[in-house]
Amino acid sequence: MDKAAAIDPDDWLVRLREGAQGRDAAIEELRQYMVRGLAKSLTHRYGGKIQVDDVAQVAILKVLNSLDSFRSQSRFTTWAMSIATRVGISELRRQHYRDVSLDYSADGDRVRVDVEDKSASPTENNEERNRLFVMLQKLIDETLTAKQREAIRGSLAGLPIEIIAERLNSNRNAIYKLVHDARLRLRQGFEASGITAEDISNTIK
Repeated sequence: MDKAAAIDPDDWLVRLREGAQGRDAAIEELRQYMVRGLAKSLTHRYGGKIQVDDVAQVAILKVLNSLDSFRSQSRFTTWAMSIATRVGISELRRQHYRDVSLDYSADGDRVRVDVEDKSASPTENNEERNRLFVMLQKLIDETLTAKQREAIRGSLAGLPIEIIAERLNSNRNAIYKLVHDARLRLRQGFEASGITAEDISNTIK
């Protein structure tokens, strides 16, 4: 067991409190523990590289600002490491999706319209996909508000809600509502054009 993990949770709380004797040493000890853990757990996620020292530094600040929320239901280091992991995953997501725009063109490949009828010929399938794609683009441009357009484009491009919220300077709940309302409007637009619920589901799922 790692030496840091073996320290009693109450000892960590006492040592990390502002003004405590040896606080700087405790912070550095916890930072090194985070660096070791992050290097093992996050190196291969999202196929990207991460500066674990920077992540650990940010995580340390979050831990110090949240000491009062620790309830001793787990090891202190487990709790602190979970904070560090969330910080690291958020950073990896930002790196992974930073080149994905909320805007896209009709000939791009960020939005996949997947409608397949096995009884139809390949040509018929392609024509149907193209028709639905054109309709989708038209509905997005003409029936949604500016914020709904940005949110649904991010969703269709596969961006996590957290990334869309960050791009739009918003929060998760607001983005969920924007995407929900946008999908409802798109469904209504498809239905008004005589497109079936199954086609809609396959198109804007």
